[in-house]
Amino acid sequence: MAAPREPGGGAQRTEPEPEPEPRRVVQRAEGALRQRALQRRLRGRNLLTGLGIGAVVLGIYGYTFYKISQERFLDELEQEVEAARAQAAKTPVN
Repeated sequence: MAAPREPGGGAQRTEPEPEPEPRRVVQRAEGALRQRALQRRLRGRNLLTGLGIGAVVLGIYGYTFYKISQERFLDELEQEVEAARAQAAKTPVN
């Protein structure tokens, strides 16, 4: 016959506890990598958007100067005023 087992007499089987710390560290590292990748993508998009807006602004600025340089109506008005003054100087005043 077998002897009855004592509660603390034999080897007990224990399961290793899961280690939450390394898993958390890996999750944090992966999250940081995802965040950096997102920032890189956004930085590229922001750069393209900024360059596009800058190009539009410079285009409008250049077009405005181009159109203003072509305007001659003020010069024509000044010439007409000078001609009217010269004509008024020639005619006798009552």
